[in-house]
Amino acid sequence: MTDLTTDTPIEAKQSRNTNAEKREYGAYFVVIFFACLPLALFTYVLFALRNFRLPEKDPVQTAWSQAGIITPMIFHP
Repeated sequence: MTDLTTDTPIEAKQSRNTNAEKREYGAYFVVIFFACLPLALFTYVLFALRNFRLPEKDPVQTAWSQAGIITPMIFHP
């Protein structure tokens, strides 16, 4: 039996516009950041009440780092 798939032309992979990718990534980052912010604030207050001292990171820094971790997981191929 003849293999006809070897003579078929290979189509170039269509690349997406990098500006569109950056805007999409930014939109997801903002949504995830604002979703993480209330939980980060809650854990900040809980830590302060239990340990009678403030954590090293404030809630905004914590939410920012969590969004920085979660967002690339969505875009990972």
